[in-house]
Amino acid sequence: MSCNCMTRFTITVLLQLEDLGFCAKGEGGPFVASGRLAPEGPRRRIRRGGLSCLHTGMFGIFLLIEGASQLWGECGDRQVADAKLALCNGVGGNLASSGTVILGVD
Repeated sequence: MSCNCMTRFTITVLLQLEDLGFCAKGEGGPFVASGRLAPEGPRRRIRRGGLSCLHTGMFGIFLLIEGASQLWGECGDRQVADAKLALCNGVGGNLASSGTVILGVD
């Protein structure tokens, strides 16, 4: 699975990983520190946060494009082998709202 997360602040990644069930509450830091989201990790994080990229409300479309491209096998060096699911997650507002889309292929 590829995991695309839009984040505004570093803590947001940890909170979202915990809330999405990738790790237990309070374990987000050790989960990330273990390298599980590294490019070669089992839950590699494809798209990084958009803090200095553009308006956060616009960044989400890039997560969906990346997720679909992964499933179509069109990502070259970033390609996750045999990707069947892509989780795209974003946090908006004053960190008060969150949206998650799971894309998949048969």
